[in-house]
Amino acid sequence: MNHNTILVLGATGKTGRRVTARLRLLGAPVRPVSRSSAIPFDWSRPDTWDPALDGASSAYLVPPAEVGPVDHFIDRAQSAGLRRVTLLSGRAADSWGDSTFGLDMRAAERAVRASALDWTIVRSSNFNQNFSEEVFLEPLLQGELAAPPGDMPEPFVDIEDVASVAAEVLMNPGHEGKTYELTGPRGITFREVVGLIAAASGRTIDYRQITPSQYADSLTEQGLSRAEADTIAAMYVLMEQGLISETTDDIRRVLGRAPGTFEDYVVRTAADGRWQA
Repeated sequence: MNHNTILVLGATGKTGRRVTARLRLLGAPVRPVSRSSAIPFDWSRPDTWDPALDGASSAYLVPPAEVGPVDHFIDRAQSAGLRRVTLLSGRAADSWGDSTFGLDMRAAERAVRASALDWTIVRSSNFNQNFSEEVFLEPLLQGELAAPPGDMPEPFVDIEDVASVAAEVLMNPGHEGKTYELTGPRGITFREVVGLIAAASGRTIDYRQITPSQYADSLTEQGLSRAEADTIAAMYVLMEQGLISETTDDIRRVLGRAPGTFEDYVVRTAADGRWQA
């Protein structure tokens, strides 16, 4: 058993699979786990935690979407000999009030900070890739994105930069006890986003602002529970208050370079044909 193994939770997810690839490229021994991996990991099944942790020295942790399991997992991880953890959290987690999203993030952060592990927290703005991998892709393909955001800009961040920061933190010392807030280089509105995607893909795509209540209704029509839909809609209300509209220089601090621009992401993705109906 390699006791320098880096455990990557959520390894089939958007960040997990990218972090795994970067660590492998750097020659690190990696154990990517998910519900379907050879060594399975499931937040709802504590019996899967010990086999995943066995021999691991560091972990990349994407918390579950409910309060509770992270503190128990951290206790188990310390007993198993884990020494370092990098937690993916949400931008300005302590500004989200008592929303479900805010409570989940703060609970995970408290569990990590209260532990004896060498911890680093990576807080991320909304991903550029939300427009090409899930969430907003299908509406864009259909020619109209309807959502609550108005004129408040959001500093969307390229998920490739988030994964690069996570890999750097996991591989190298000097990041212990630090919290990084990751953003793109500038804020951009949803209407601007749709305009850039439409121009680069050569399609007509419209943006329509709707109320949070209307958005929640549309999510329930897609199969989400009312509680889930209301939580997501509430996030956009908080975004419109400007809580996460400012940019930071943390990507440059960690990687020594500027974050990728939204325009670069759009050109790259449009060239792949992702937004062709």
